[in-house]
Amino acid sequence: MKNTIRRLFTVSPFKIAFLVVVVMVSSSYLKVPFLSFMELKALDLRFISRGVMEPGPETVIVAIDEKSLSELGRWPWKRTVIADIIDRLDEYGVKAIGFDIVFAEPDVHASRDILEEVMREFQHMGLDDARIQELVERRMEEADTDVALARAVEDAAKVTLGYFFYTSEREAAHLDEQAVERTARNLAGSQYQAIRATSEGAYAPIVTALAAATNIDMLSEVAENSGYFNAFPDVDGTNRWSPLAIGFNGDVYPSLALATLCVYRDWPLLGMLVSETGVEEIVFGETPIPVDRHGRMLINYRGPGGTFPHYSASDIVNDRLDPEIFKDKIVLMGATATGIYDLRVTPFSTVYPGIEIHATVIDNILHEDFVERPPWAFLADLLTIALLGFLMVPLLSKVRAATGLAVTFGLLIAYVLINRFVFTNYSLWLNVVYPVITVLLVYIGITLYKYITEEREKKKIRGAFQYYLTASVINEMLKDPSKLKLGGDKKDLTVLFSDIRGFTTISESLTPEELVHLLNEYLTAMTDKVFEHEGLLDKYMGDAIMAVFGAPLDQPDHALRACRTALDMMSELRKLQNKWSAEGRPVLNIGIGVNTGDMVVGNMGSEMRFDYTVMGDNVNLGSRLEGINKEYGTNIVISEFTYEQVKDVMLCRELDQVQVKGKNLPVRIYELLEFHDGKKDFPHVPVFEEGLNLYRRCQWDEAVACFKKVLEIRPDDRAAAVYIERCEALRDNPPEPGWDGVFRMTRK
Repeated sequence: MKNTIRRLFTVSPFKIAFLVVVVMVSSSYLKVPFLSFMELKALDLRFISRGVMEPGPETVIVAIDEKSLSELGRWPWKRTVIADIIDRLDEYGVKAIGFDIVFAEPDVHASRDILEEVMREFQHMGLDDARIQELVERRMEEADTDVALARAVEDAAKVTLGYFFYTSEREAAHLDEQAVERTARNLAGSQYQAIRATSEGAYAPIVTALAAATNIDMLSEVAENSGYFNAFPDVDGTNRWSPLAIGFNGDVYPSLALATLCVYRDWPLLGMLVSETGVEEIVFGETPIPVDRHGRMLINYRGPGGTFPHYSASDIVNDRLDPEIFKDKIVLMGATATGIYDLRVTPFSTVYPGIEIHATVIDNILHEDFVERPPWAFLADLLTIALLGFLMVPLLSKVRAATGLAVTFGLLIAYVLINRFVFTNYSLWLNVVYPVITVLLVYIGITLYKYITEEREKKKIRGAFQYYLTASVINEMLKDPSKLKLGGDKKDLTVLFSDIRGFTTISESLTPEELVHLLNEYLTAMTDKVFEHEGLLDKYMGDAIMAVFGAPLDQPDHALRACRTALDMMSELRKLQNKWSAEGRPVLNIGIGVNTGDMVVGNMGSEMRFDYTVMGDNVNLGSRLEGINKEYGTNIVISEFTYEQVKDVMLCRELDQVQVKGKNLPVRIYELLEFHDGKKDFPHVPVFEEGLNLYRRCQWDEAVACFKKVLEIRPDDRAAAVYIERCEALRDNPPEPGWDGVFRMTRK
């Protein structure tokens, strides 16, 4: 139970990824403000990276620009000027005119009040001649510019007037009930024709208005249609959405762009489909318009300001333009001159004419070219977050931090490019910020986890091996601590055993302090030689040393390293012997055994406590070879397996073919003498090998003669003496036919 709980709360890369995915999925569902803000900015970048798109030819803008103000006077102009523009456009053959302007008050330029005052003065003076009265009344009618504008609007029969809604109590505070009723009358006939609910609980969470600033009555009565031009920017002030529906007084009303399109398309059905989740879609004739649950359309911007063609209003008044420019077009009229037009922030610009937003919406609907955020996009975002988050686990688990960083950025770049491709080619808005942050957080989390666990592992390794390996070898091991997992691997290695001859007798002649001092001096010198050749000090066994070559680091020349170590140990021992002799202390002698072969190597023990060591028959054989030195009076004995790997570099003497106790198969053994460098001469070796060959052919007398020659060259050669004894014994008691020449050891 405790182990289960411990495993449950043990940190792992998968659990880190799982936690990040859960947090990011929750954040996406809750729409965390900062992350939502970042996603909006990322959407802007997608528009910018996509670049400018050519709008359709249907929509043009008549601009109240600096040129018009210079030629026609400051704004607002007399409404007769506006009437003249409408008349001209009607003559040019436009199909629809939309005004991004509201005529909420009577014309300030009208002279009717002055003429009425003159008429009263004439009557007071008794000048009430019928002709004078008729003249004044005619001039009064001509002076009423609102009438002139109303006549032009009515005659054209294609004008959509703009207005704006009051959506807060503060904005509508100055209006009384009568003004609100007047607003409703002026908007009559422009509302949506059909609102269809898909279920009993359906509702439309659209913006609701309290009142509206509409056009004066005489204009509202004759206009073909009307639409609001309210803008509702996002939290960062950028206009990304166009609300196509606002509720007021129990009805739903269209925007200026949608209302103008109704006139252009000869009044197709304008309807709204609502469900329990909100607005499903807005239907414009045969065209379904994708909107969010609040009835807002995501604006597919074509580019910065000026993407749509602009024509100066003064050029129309002065008839300086080709009428063909406007034939069958939608004309939007509004201000673009500095100081009088509404500046809007869009993905492309912080200074964007508001009238072009209406033009863009019209163009999107006409060409059914929408940027969509379909209902399934949210689920797609969640799946992407989960997929990328969990994909990072196998990608990062086995690589270094630098490689992990490259993999992470590669994955991010690939996802961003795919996201951009989907946006550019399919006009789909899929979230980019949440998946990107998911990948980054998983990378940071797993990298920190690996750093902490690897540092802990490295500390553990340093603690376990600092006394058994050199610092350089440990540092190499730390590059891949996974090689030191609990358990063993079979590898081709070389093991070295050394032991002090007669140590028990020596220890009895020394005090404990002297013994410890002598032993420490010896072990330090021998261990240094092991480390010098990057061997692993497996363990001390009393006065014995066990070293391994080829692990934990791979060393292709492990056999050669072990032999070099053995020779250096003997060389160092001779220096110590001279020193001890001079100091009057006991002189130590050692035997060394070296064997090469497959061994099981790894961390052996429990999860709480383990040793890095080697095991197997070849390890035991190495130990037996160390003991064989006593039999032949040698210092270093190596097996045939080691010999095969060093024979081109080392000078060796074949000693025998033996079957050690506990083993079935015999093994050839060699005395390791020196490097093949020609510095030392060993004349007894060829003589000994000749005697060994004679011995194996059962030519006892000839063999004895050779071995005696060896003793003449090297009187203390115990191996030659051993073979003389064997030859004499076998001569007296010949072996059975088929004798293999193997000497069977009866003791370890």
